[in-house]
Amino acid sequence: MKRILIIDCGSSKVPLLEEIVFESADYETHSFFEVTQETTDSFDGIIISGSPILITEEDMEPYLTQASWIKTTIKPILGICFGHQLIGLCYEAFGSRMKDCRSMNEIEQFEDCPLLYRLPNIFEMQEDHCESISIPQEFELVANSDECINEVMQHESKKIYGVQFHPESSGNFGHILLENFIEMC
Repeated sequence: MKRILIIDCGSSKVPLLEEIVFESADYETHSFFEVTQETTDSFDGIIISGSPILITEEDMEPYLTQASWIKTTIKPILGICFGHQLIGLCYEAFGSRMKDCRSMNEIEQFEDCPLLYRLPNIFEMQEDHCESISIPQEFELVANSDECINEVMQHESKKIYGVQFHPESSGNFGHILLENFIEMC
């Protein structure tokens, strides 16, 4: 059975994420500042949760230093909301404020991406954010919405993915996305 590391960045949605991952894989949850490169090496894949932290208001340097393993690991990574933003910042994206988006939202996929396998080209996911990131270096934009340009991104050559929305609280489509990620690990 696959082993997934869930990195808890302080999101209240981590228990929902654990419930879904438990259906398909063994998992361990570790606090963000406890995770090292060595920690990540013993798992088949890594999920970085959301967080109440605002990247436009927080000094992100300690987070970027702590997350430096993101650029060197060979393990598949899925960043959710804050995790998505953190991955982007590690690859030179910049963050910006936007209007609050805290409801189900239509996402439109326009590039093939294994993370979105079995989802329709337009699907709904739960949003819970007021910031977004630009498209980072070495990434391609996969999906957007009327609310946010960078809803889904994938690394050009590594299995690193980011989603601005919360699949763990999005019903069946969210479950499918998380299953797809675990299958890739």
